[in-house]
Amino acid sequence: MDTIPVVILCGGKGTRMRDGTLTQKNLVPVGGRPIVWHVMRIFSAHSFNRFILTLGYGAEQLRRYFLDYEIMSRDYTLTLGEHGGTRHIHYHNEIRHPSWVVSLVNTGLKTDKASRIAQVASHLEGDRFFVAYGDDVSDIDLNALLSFHYKHGKLATITAVQINLEYGVVDADADGLVKGFVERPRLPYWINGGFMLFEKPVLDYMSRGEDISLEQEIFPQLADEGQLMIYRHTGFWQSMNTMKDNMLLEELWRQNAAPWKIW
Repeated sequence: MDTIPVVILCGGKGTRMRDGTLTQKNLVPVGGRPIVWHVMRIFSAHSFNRFILTLGYGAEQLRRYFLDYEIMSRDYTLTLGEHGGTRHIHYHNEIRHPSWVVSLVNTGLKTDKASRIAQVASHLEGDRFFVAYGDDVSDIDLNALLSFHYKHGKLATITAVQINLEYGVVDADADGLVKGFVERPRLPYWINGGFMLFEKPVLDYMSRGEDISLEQEIFPQLADEGQLMIYRHTGFWQSMNTMKDNMLLEELWRQNAAPWKIW
């Protein structure tokens, strides 16, 4: 299972967070680590350790983070000056960390999601691949998702979740008499929570144009052809679209009550 690659979409501008930070959205920290790191640890906890990040806006920040990742995580001695024309780094300690293989691929500043995925096709070995948003965390059982995908035999599976209404609801009769209140009720609708799994032929759909939308073009086409299924996840799921979301996740992490921390 660890051979199934994971494409993480990291090219968006994160405009709803721009007023609160200049940091590239996927690098906004939760518990001292970027949110994309948390997404990767979720996959890694299920032994999926091959990652391809589709870069766009803020690509230089993501490149620098991963280039310096090991240096910033370990103690080392750096040898400078005239030493055969090379720089030597001697690490003093091991880090308890899965063995990741991470490819960072520039897919353009304004490219839509499906076209970003199509551009990394050469990095996708095997018969299928995961796709995840770089800012959604969950306690999802990825092995159960994979088993569901195998059983139905369709080309694509997306994880569907339910969310709570942002506001409280007033329960009143036709005359306006208030009977009670329901605080942030769970909505009956299912939305795309990411954590998607595609068979390799879906890349052909994504390669048929210059700038193809995943949600507005690929999903409807797959649905029309009877090739799209949803895996209903009823556990924890949270997207980090705003600084308010970031504060919520930060507080859960601080309280040691982060459901997505399955590693």
